[in-house]
Amino acid sequence: MSETKASDRPVVDLDRAVIRFAGDSGDGMQLTGDRFTTSSALFGNDLSTLPDFPAEIRAPAGTLAGVSAFQVHISDHDILTPGDHPNVLVAMNPAALKANLGDVTPNGTIIVNSDSFEERSLQKAGYSANPLEDDSLNAYTVYQVPMTSLTLEAVKPSGTKPRDAERSKNFFALGVISWLYGRPEEPTLEWIEQRFGRTPMVAQANTLAFKAGFNFGETAELFPSTYEVKPAALEPGVYTNISGNTALAWGLIAAGQLAKLPLFLGSYPITPASDILHELSKHKNFGVRTVQAEDEIAGIGAAIGAAYAGSLGITTTSGPGIDLKTEAIGLAVSLELPLLIVDIQRGGPSTGLPTKTEQADLLQAMFGRHGEAPVPIIAPSTPGDCFFAAIEAARIALKYRTPVFLLSDGYLANGAEPWPVPEVDSLPDISVDFATEANHVDEDGNPAFWPYLRDPETLARPWAIPGTPGLTHRIGGLEKADGSGTVSYDAGNHDLMSRLRVAKIAGIAKDIPDAEVDDPDAGGAGGPAEVLVVGWGSTYGAIAAGVRRIRARGHKVAHLHLRHLNPFPTNLGDVLRSYPKVLVPEMNLGQLVKLIRADFLVDAKPLSKMRGKPFQAEEIEAAILEMFTGTPSSN
Repeated sequence: MSETKASDRPVVDLDRAVIRFAGDSGDGMQLTGDRFTTSSALFGNDLSTLPDFPAEIRAPAGTLAGVSAFQVHISDHDILTPGDHPNVLVAMNPAALKANLGDVTPNGTIIVNSDSFEERSLQKAGYSANPLEDDSLNAYTVYQVPMTSLTLEAVKPSGTKPRDAERSKNFFALGVISWLYGRPEEPTLEWIEQRFGRTPMVAQANTLAFKAGFNFGETAELFPSTYEVKPAALEPGVYTNISGNTALAWGLIAAGQLAKLPLFLGSYPITPASDILHELSKHKNFGVRTVQAEDEIAGIGAAIGAAYAGSLGITTTSGPGIDLKTEAIGLAVSLELPLLIVDIQRGGPSTGLPTKTEQADLLQAMFGRHGEAPVPIIAPSTPGDCFFAAIEAARIALKYRTPVFLLSDGYLANGAEPWPVPEVDSLPDISVDFATEANHVDEDGNPAFWPYLRDPETLARPWAIPGTPGLTHRIGGLEKADGSGTVSYDAGNHDLMSRLRVAKIAGIAKDIPDAEVDDPDAGGAGGPAEVLVVGWGSTYGAIAAGVRRIRARGHKVAHLHLRHLNPFPTNLGDVLRSYPKVLVPEMNLGQLVKLIRADFLVDAKPLSKMRGKPFQAEEIEAAILEMFTGTPSSN
């Protein structure tokens, strides 16, 4: 323990804390968690978040299906995940308690809105008896706080009607937790005024509720101590708290600026990708144009048209939208125009699990088109990395005149972390040169433009803006003759064009970094690690955290995380074959592991999870231990 406050309540120093807010989908848990996260970021903690939305848009209130949760992990040191299990659960109703209780650490803290534990709510949650009155919660420290009634009393001066006043109880809960963990009041109060200032009654009600919760923690003497998680020692720089979708949108804007091109987004709203459309629509000052199309096909069609006209064309969606865009993606392959296809993956198939995360679109991105139509694939690893992955995807699309898949997912999209804002001068120049003059002489000796004459190094065709004098040309979905671009039904030409398109994508491997392995033992006296863990996308944090734990046990384990999934880095096969055992964790049933086994004949072992939630570090830890021992871990 460290110093005490004026109230003589002890302050307990913690190196980290995992807090989960849970309630009905109308209780504002996402907003509450987001505000606590922002306060913690301003305080200087390292952090990672995991929002968890109901699968149904309007699930019945008070039921398990309607529970919404937000988990935040704050620390005084570098962390990689939102935490395996919450130390503190704030439950706004019985359903929230029942849905989340199994995740709470033994001896963890539970703070409940006791006003909501009335008979009807208990029945809707599936309780036969009130858990606050029996012995079922004896393994936890439980604090019963009548949040609803205290909120109603606190907001009376605002003149808000009781039904509306009750909506402010999430700010009461936020006030309690802010006091308990020493979060400053001012940022939240300023944000309330900024967010709700246009409706003064709502702003006043939320302010009064937040202050009441904060003061309740101080005066009620319910909590024996408060807690302090000191600021983390982060690298110097300007930081912002950023979600994956926001970072990705900013990366797309940066790519447009770095390419010196107007940016066009053709998109149809779909969970969990819609926030990218929302964010990009705010930035017309950067030459961004957004179209909310009537359907998925129209969205990508407009983006292809924008690319033909000389813009950086983008379309955003999730897995069901990729289903609908598939024919148009094939058209973009045939046209050989730069196009970014952003897929924020979610549970499938069909409509699947709209609000839950998954990594099961890799094989769709790799092969899900008619004919031989290879497309490069890039995958970010953290929310902040979405920014840089967007720029890399744009670089490849522009340089090689090809559509590029950017595979994020719901976990990255909605999760947040402190992000050091990069210096603009550190970002690459990805500008391109348009064709401005003829590149061929026709049979009559006249200058002509052939749209499929290729750069000998990249095999990319020239990009000519329609209307450029002397560069009249035609492109389309029918197979084109090599060079001239006229429609061709010649079998030999089709074989040639197919192989050229494949060779162009394969050649990108020379333009990406080698696979780099995190292996402290490589080259040492004892040789490389016994186990190599290979991941891609959002599994990065859990894998890296699990690897840390295994190393702390004294085992040798290496970690390789792939950003470029098509083509693979040129040295990947040699790296994989240099380790006796390879483990591939994925939020699918083994898609990357299939590619690895097929391409490199390596006996890689899958670790699959299909539960709509990301891996926990303890799951990775247990799987790696099993690779060492050959028997399942009891951990």
